[in-house]
Formats: sequence, structure tokens, C-alpha cells
Amino acid sequence: MTLTIECTKVRKNYGRTVALHGASLALEGTDMLGIVGESGSGKSTLGKIIVGLEAPSAGQILVDGVDLGYVLRNPKTRRRYWQRVQLIGQDTVSTFDPRHTLRSSLRSPAQWLQGMTKQQADKAVEAIVEELGIDRGLLDRMPTELSGGQRQRMSIARALVVRPELIVADESVSALDVSVQAAVLNLLKGYCRDNRAGLVFISHGLPATAFITEQLIVMSNGRIVERGTTAEVLASPQDPFTKELLSAYRGDT
Repeated sequence: MTLTIECTKVRKNYGRTVALHGASLALEGTDMLGIVGESGSGKSTLGKIIVGLEAPSAGQILVDGVDLGYVLRNPKTRRRYWQRVQLIGQDTVSTFDPRHTLRSSLRSPAQWLQGMTKQQADKAVEAIVEELGIDRGLLDRMPTELSGGQRQRMSIARALVVRPELIVADESVSALDVSVQAAVLNLLKGYCRDNRAGLVFISHGLPATAFITEQLIVMSNGRIVERGTTAEVLASPQDPFTKELLSAYRGDT
């Protein structure tokens, strides 16, 4: 079954602060969706709600027609959902336990989410690292021995070892220099193409988002202010905030 996710009028409150004001979107199959906006726009909150790490204050999220809240309440269906939908974040330091090798850290999700034995998980780890073109020698190092770019590649491998159908990448390249960004973006794009997976790419940066996505949502102050194909939105922005983003990117005065 092709994964479908439908968010309808999703709202998120943190006390008196409203992070999301009724956001709606639909994802299906191999969709490559970008969500852009400034810090505090609600884009990361929406991503965490899609993954199931945050619960909405109001609204509805359906996964293959079933309420996500119901899916997450059952341990078996929750594990299955987190196998199908994986998050890649920006903070690669907290992603890995500094007491364990990268091999051990990558092995854990395969064992927990897919019920693999240690030997099966090791094979899965080596397969995804080879597929992504990552040096296998890094697997037996500690996280602190790797550069930021190497850790980010390994955090991608950790998310992809369970072969998710949807990847939610939240500012996953913003801390990297341009050359490393390109390599990481190509890893993600190649995986999605070869495995027919979907992507939600959350970022404040337009160049990376434009490179990797086909659909684009622009957010400001917790609201979706514009949406369309990436090419259409960039060529003919309608909302003032989108125009402002593009002007800053192009260096207009």
C-alpha cells in the first residue's frame, strides 16, 4: 500500500502560544515536498506532528485513512509507523550515543523497529551504508571522531536503515558548508528515487529546497501562506512573504 498522509486544519498550542494555525496538507507516495519559512514559522512543529513526535492540539491527521493518534496508541502499529516514516534532524550530536560506535547506533532501529537479530541488523547497516556511498570504515568509530558532514551522512543512514517510505528532513543540511550540502542532498535524492520514497524537506534555505523538491509550501507565523509546484512558486510568488524570501535569496535591493 502506498503511504498517504492527510493533515486537516492542524493546530498546535504551547500554553498561550499558537505554533500552528490550522495547517492542511496531503502527502502521497513519492511526493517531494518542501516546507520553507523563517524561524518560528511553525514548519518544524508541523514536521514533528507528521512524524508523531508531537500531538496536535486540534485538527486531524490521517495515515492511510486511519487517525494517527489511534496508530500511535498501539505499540505494534506505532513501531510500524515509525518504520515507514523517519525523521532526520539537524542536531547530529544528540542523534548518537557517544558511548557506542556508529555501527551500534545504526543497528538499534533495525532491531527495534523491524525485529531483526544482531546479525541481520549488521547486514542491513552495511547494505545502506554501501548504497549511500559512505565509507564502511566509519561504522566502527565513535561519533566524536567524525566531522559534522560525516555525522550527518551517518544520521541519514540511521534513518534509512529501516527503509522508510517517507523521510522528514528538518533543517538537515543547514549547518553544513555548501559542498557537503550538495553531497547530502544527492544522498537523499538518490534514495528517494531508487526506493520510491517520499520526502518532506523542511528548511529556511531556498536553494537546497528548490534543488530537491517538486512541491513547495511557504509558512509564516504558523500559517501556510502559499503552496504550489516548486517551479511555479519560485517563478511567480503571490504572497508578500514569499516575495520577501525570494528577494533576500536573490540579493535584491
